[in-house]
Amino acid sequence: MTVQDPRAEQTIALSVRQPAPGVTVLAVSGEVDMVSAPTLRDALVNGLGDGGTFVVDMTGVTFLGSAGLAVLVEAARLAQKAETALKVVATARAVTRPLEATGLGEVLSVSDSVDTALGS
Repeated sequence: MTVQDPRAEQTIALSVRQPAPGVTVLAVSGEVDMVSAPTLRDALVNGLGDGGTFVVDMTGVTFLGSAGLAVLVEAARLAQKAETALKVVATARAVTRPLEATGLGEVLSVSDSVDTALGS
C-alpha cells in the first residue's frame, strides 16, 4: 500500500510584484485549500506590514475553500491594524461564489482587475 503525503504536491503558486511605490500585488493561482492556505497566509502577513496598498490578485485561483476564506478574513483584520488598503481581484466563479455566499464580498474591496483595484 502506498500513502502519498498531500503536502508533497503544491496546489498554489504565488508571485509578488511592486508596480509602483507603496503598491504590492500578490498574484495567487491554483487551489487555496487547507493544505495551501498557510502558504497564502504567510505571504499576506509578510506583505501587509509594509503599509500602502496590497492587492491580492486571485484571478488564477481555481478553488477557494473555507481555509482560504479564513485567511482573507485574517488579512482584512491585519490590514486594518497596519493601515494598509487591502484589495482583492476576483473574476472566476470559484472565488466570487464563496465570497458572495459568506458575505465577504461585502466586507472586502473586490474588483475585477488589478487596474480597477488600483484605480487606474
